Amino acid sequence: MAAYSNHLVHETSPYLLQHAHNPVEWYPWGDAALQKAIEEDKPILVSIGYAACHWCHVMERESFEDPDTADFMNTHFVNIKIDREERPDLDHIYMNAVQMLTGAGGWPLNVFLTPEKKPFYGGTYFPPHPVHNRPSWKQVLMGVAEAFYERRDKLEESAESLTDQLMKASGYGLTDSSLPTDDTPHTIYRHIMQSADAVHGGFGSAPKFPQVFTIQYLLRHYHYTGSHDALRQAVLSLDKMIYGGIYDQLAGGFARYSTDAEWVAPHFEKMLYDNALMVQVLSEAYQLTGNVLYKRTIADTMAFVQREIMSPEGGFFAALDADSEGVEGKYYVWDKKEIEQLLGEDAPLFCRFYDVTEEGNWEHTSILNIRTPLPDFAREAGLEEHVLEELLEKARITLLKEREKRERPLTDDKILLGWNALMNTACSMAYASTGEAQYLKLAQTNMAFVCRVFSGTTWRHGYKNGVASNPAFLDDYANLIEALIYLQELTGDQDYLLRAKKLLEIVLTDFYDADTGLFYFTGKHQHDVIFRTCEIYDGSTPSGNATMAWNLRYLSLIFDNNEWRSISNKMLASMLHMITRYPTSFGKWAGMITGSVHGINEIAIVGNHHKPLTRELLSNYLPDRVLQSSKLGDSTFPLLQNRYHPQETNLYLCKGYACLKPVTDVGSLLQLLKK
Repeated sequence: MAAYSNHLVHETSPYLLQHAHNPVEWYPWGDAALQKAIEEDKPILVSIGYAACHWCHVMERESFEDPDTADFMNTHFVNIKIDREERPDLDHIYMNAVQMLTGAGGWPLNVFLTPEKKPFYGGTYFPPHPVHNRPSWKQVLMGVAEAFYERRDKLEESAESLTDQLMKASGYGLTDSSLPTDDTPHTIYRHIMQSADAVHGGFGSAPKFPQVFTIQYLLRHYHYTGSHDALRQAVLSLDKMIYGGIYDQLAGGFARYSTDAEWVAPHFEKMLYDNALMVQVLSEAYQLTGNVLYKRTIADTMAFVQREIMSPEGGFFAALDADSEGVEGKYYVWDKKEIEQLLGEDAPLFCRFYDVTEEGNWEHTSILNIRTPLPDFAREAGLEEHVLEELLEKARITLLKEREKRERPLTDDKILLGWNALMNTACSMAYASTGEAQYLKLAQTNMAFVCRVFSGTTWRHGYKNGVASNPAFLDDYANLIEALIYLQELTGDQDYLLRAKKLLEIVLTDFYDADTGLFYFTGKHQHDVIFRTCEIYDGSTPSGNATMAWNLRYLSLIFDNNEWRSISNKMLASMLHMITRYPTSFGKWAGMITGSVHGINEIAIVGNHHKPLTRELLSNYLPDRVLQSSKLGDSTFPLLQNRYHPQETNLYLCKGYACLKPVTDVGSLLQLLKK
């Protein structure tokens, strides 16, 4: 029996449950804790993290499990633990506060509030003892307590000022920007290439994140301009990640980011959204290049997702932890002697190929990564490629079986609506690019699950143990609408579009701010935040505002709704300066620019054989498109009206509802698109 228990014991979040037996009297965010702070007139400590966060685990071991530290926290504070993935709205507010206070952010996030929930001090990880100029956690606690009880007026004045700054910073009004010009895509491209690493791929220096949206923009730029430099940087970035330690060379799946510039040493947590977004960009890269490396990586990543982070009900879990046995990366790394014992005479070749050495490439152990692509390595080794691949595959199976005997990292088994929608879109894109029917079936199964468990009187954000919790946020709705759009393209099932339309109308009613022309992150019925934020940056996941701008443009063409088109155009206009100047921070937004400049291709396929023709068409790279298909046509949708001919299946290409003469085969349509 645990020595301690606190108010988190009844929660479902794996992260909160990790702290349920700390001696700290943790509360979940809610009325009980917030009312206690007011009644007892105590400052609130909000500590935010997530289950796969390495430094969250470290701070827990060092400070939150220490009885003396806990006693001080319990005496002087009301202590609240928040899973940032369950409550991204609160995380956004208080992360912005800490970034304003300190110039930096990250997790664990520890922020101190007045009893009225207004922040006045905070930081990220604090050590148990002073290090250089960094105070210990106990010093921080004592300093904050002293300030709150002895200099209250000044502290509350600071809290009011900070809250006012946060509210002003969270509202982005429309500017006088015009819509993009013909030169805008080239300006964005030039700014992207200023930070491009032409040797190791990616953008900027360590730590390196995948920057999927930026890679997608480069693919699009190549498609429209033929710029080989753009394509070269895109595929270099993908290739280096696939060959690097950020990719699990044995079992597939991508880690969160690389701690070095060469993609060798990852931060080992595996997040659902990273793998969803990587599958999306790999699908587009495969359509554009036909490189079988991308098809194989899609297959291995999808296999990882289904095997390790998919629930029996059809949902996708949030993440795999970075740690096992309390050590980051222990599950994934290898000692050379261990490999030699397992592989015998095949070990030397395997170790050379996967960069395994006596001294190791990371903390005296080795992370499997590929320095020389297989064709080049086979040539240098004097082997046929298929012989080398067979040897490596046999060795990988042996090592994977051995690895499965180790203590597996924790699975964060909560299921989040927005992240599931991203993965659903990835399934659709994987099917479109590869033709593997299992991916379409997976998307349909997951969509049925999502619509069953997250909907109700209001849509919900998270699901675990049969219970859906917390109101859905903008990102949840935006990503779900996008996923429904992709599914209707693949299936020709117009019901997906009608569902998307209903969701879009909810978002316009509950989230839209007519004064700024953008969408709030939280709905108008959510009242436990100090103010509503407007998130515009594309970070590890796309901004809900960027995705909504895309959704509005797409559905405005499907339903011929000028108001939606106008809102989308105004959103893009308001963001144009920032997109153009800082495209790596606004990558999803940047992807809309080419559609504004070159126009949106409206494609309709109507007739008895629409499904195979749609399947053939979607294997091609077709950015900036709207696509509908139907056997009989449908008067509900302008693109499908009066277009059924019983003797043939026609493919129509239109822009602004002005259509060219229909054709009857995909090759002819592709020729029209090229013109």
